[in-house]
Amino acid sequence: MTQSIHHRATLHNGVTMPWLGLGVFKVEEGQELVHAIHSAVRHGYRSIDTAAIYGNEASVGQGIREALTENDLSREQLFITSKVWTADMGYEETLAAYEASLAKLGLDYLDLYLIHWPVAGKINDTWRAMEKLYRDERVKAIGVSNFQVHHLEALMANADIKPVVNQVEFHPLLTQAELRAFAKSHGIQIEAWSPLMQGMLLDHPVLRDIADMHGKSVAQIILRWDMQHGVVTIPKSTKADRIADNAAVFDFELSVEAMRRIDALNENRRVGPDPDHFNF
Repeated sequence: MTQSIHHRATLHNGVTMPWLGLGVFKVEEGQELVHAIHSAVRHGYRSIDTAAIYGNEASVGQGIREALTENDLSREQLFITSKVWTADMGYEETLAAYEASLAKLGLDYLDLYLIHWPVAGKINDTWRAMEKLYRDERVKAIGVSNFQVHHLEALMANADIKPVVNQVEFHPLLTQAELRAFAKSHGIQIEAWSPLMQGMLLDHPVLRDIADMHGKSVAQIILRWDMQHGVVTIPKSTKADRIADNAAVFDFELSVEAMRRIDALNENRRVGPDPDHFNF
């Protein structure tokens, strides 16, 4: 049982990653984002997830630097993720995109760098660049995002290094059972984006019932369900009370029956794009 916000998952290359992190999708550059990172680190978060396409790496970097000073932490105590965007995929392009992200963030390295989406025809060259970054010790770990089983199979058929993480849409209406089983069999850590389905699940009657039984919020129930499935999760919020609420998931455990009830909600329903049908 994951009992503390400081507990970490061990990735297959030996790097450790916090089970709970802060996502910053659709949060614009500016003080709101900087303050959200301050609040998250103050409440024990040690993982921040951004991406080049979010257009907010500069504010993320500012927030990180200020939070490190404010909390007397070293850079090594945080786990920072960014992602290469579809337009920047390719060998030389990915190497340049990585340096651009570091420059915007004001960091010397990332803990995790991901291919954001599986663009046909560009995956292998992009992954070769990621492997170079890893071998050159420019990044601690490399992985992918939004990859289905067949994308992972194709990548691994040509790769020297296996992805350590696959960050995908995962929530009670999209439980990704086949993908999770495949990832587990290959030692790839699943990480959830949009774990709360962009807020669409917060009034779900089954989740509300389970939440009431535990004296917890629906968001806390969903995040606990993630962790008990061995899924790293990065809920997004800029509000200090929500950030604190999302972190209060380590003092209870869902029963086998509650886990089954939530699993049974699956509808294979996405709130984001389908990795097999996207046009960006």
